[in-house]
Amino acid sequence: MNKKLLLGDEAIAIGAINAGLSGVYAYPGTPSTEITEFIQKKAPEIRSRWCTNEKTAMEAALGMSYAGKRALVCMKHVGMNVCADAFVNSAITGVNGGLVVLAADDPSMHSSQNEQDSRFYGKFALLPIFEPSGQQECYDMIGEAFALSEELKVPVLFRVVTRLAHSRAAVEIREKKEQNAFNPSSGKGWVLLPGIARKQYCALLDKQEAMLDAAEKSEHNKLEYSSKADAQGIIACGIAYNYVKENNPDANILKVSQYPLPESKVIELASRSESILVVEDGQPVVEQDVKAILGSDYPVEGRLTGKLPRTGELTPDSVAEALGIELSEGLQQGKNLAPRPPQLCPGCGHRDVYKALKEVAAEYPGSRIFGDIGCYTLGALPPFQSLNSTVDMGASITMAKGAADAGLFPAIAVIGDSTFTHSGMTGLLDAVNDNSNITVIISDNLTTGMTGGQDSAGTNKFEAICIGLGVDPEHVKVVVPVPANMEAITKTIREEIEYKGVSVIIPRRECMQTLKRKKK
Repeated sequence: MNKKLLLGDEAIAIGAINAGLSGVYAYPGTPSTEITEFIQKKAPEIRSRWCTNEKTAMEAALGMSYAGKRALVCMKHVGMNVCADAFVNSAITGVNGGLVVLAADDPSMHSSQNEQDSRFYGKFALLPIFEPSGQQECYDMIGEAFALSEELKVPVLFRVVTRLAHSRAAVEIREKKEQNAFNPSSGKGWVLLPGIARKQYCALLDKQEAMLDAAEKSEHNKLEYSSKADAQGIIACGIAYNYVKENNPDANILKVSQYPLPESKVIELASRSESILVVEDGQPVVEQDVKAILGSDYPVEGRLTGKLPRTGELTPDSVAEALGIELSEGLQQGKNLAPRPPQLCPGCGHRDVYKALKEVAAEYPGSRIFGDIGCYTLGALPPFQSLNSTVDMGASITMAKGAADAGLFPAIAVIGDSTFTHSGMTGLLDAVNDNSNITVIISDNLTTGMTGGQDSAGTNKFEAICIGLGVDPEHVKVVVPVPANMEAITKTIREEIEYKGVSVIIPRRECMQTLKRKKK
């Protein structure tokens, strides 16, 4: 065997490659990005170009599965919202080649706008879920997920969290499997007309017992018993198992890394424990299920009861506190450090955009600037403090449209190049169709900057896209955001604000970080 020191993301990537992967489909999003990047660098024979958004990624992967090949879809947790239509329906169509959907959750919102738990999506779609507890399981379980997907003919959700994705451990690497042969599906189950979909849904329900049986038999769901007769019971899910073991409690432990929740093991744990503490990194998914399985009379604690924090990621310290272990002073040092919020890079073109925009917006007392998701979101912070909203990918244009519909003037949207092609184009079409009085600024730094400089789907196409969507060519303006051009930029912004209709300004200058890498 070959042993390597790997990030959780890298272990998943190698595990997928060695499982006979034919294609990875993804939109960059922390903490999932490194999986696709690793495959791009180490396995050029595998299809791995970035997709426009998570929905297109999910659908393309489903198409590869239809052709009999194994496909991996990668995204961060909020990307599950974007691909939900295809994801939920893929459970009903079923799969041909193995299909694994990886969702990298971000408890504590290190680089996200919410803390949602992707396990809810797996339960909602009635699909198996894998949640590895360590890097070795990341490697091992991705291959098992592909195998289970092909055995049950359903997609499998693979959930990791930030700390697992971005921490390293030694991983034993095994032999590589050949890719599946090209073997397109010939079944009618892919056509979700109501009459067919009803039959397919019944078939999905019939598979639930097999999914539960697989979880009950999984070596990754295991019981560990204490020698104490009155020991507390602990259910530790995914990475939380490490935090429990690090504190080394003398307890009865059920480690859970594969779902549906193994009910017989939960009942067995309860029969040998006076109470159960559910330790899971994310929302109280398992805690709610355990309460339902054991009934209201059995004492179950966790995030819902306040035994563990209701928000934020788990830490060894928070788990120790829940277990009644007193922390030493040394472990608590650093809690009073002053926060250091991120800032736009020195020389970043977004800085010049915000400087000009702030100057012009100040001339209109009722102005509002609707922001979007990307590194330019930092324009909401000092010294610019220019954004009045940031909700989700693509929301800037449609929120500006809605505000303009209500009478707001001027209504200005700021969106990045990658975000515009991800989910801003449809909002612009709505605005064009309604001739909304908005000004859209597509701040184009020629890359997907926030996640490390991946390719942006619309590079060198934005003028054509906007004109193709119906924006008047006279009101699609390109500027170069540098200090020397400040007078011309502010003049352009004033002119387009005064235009009664949809106007688009494209400030274009390459990201400083990608430019540095190219020069180096």
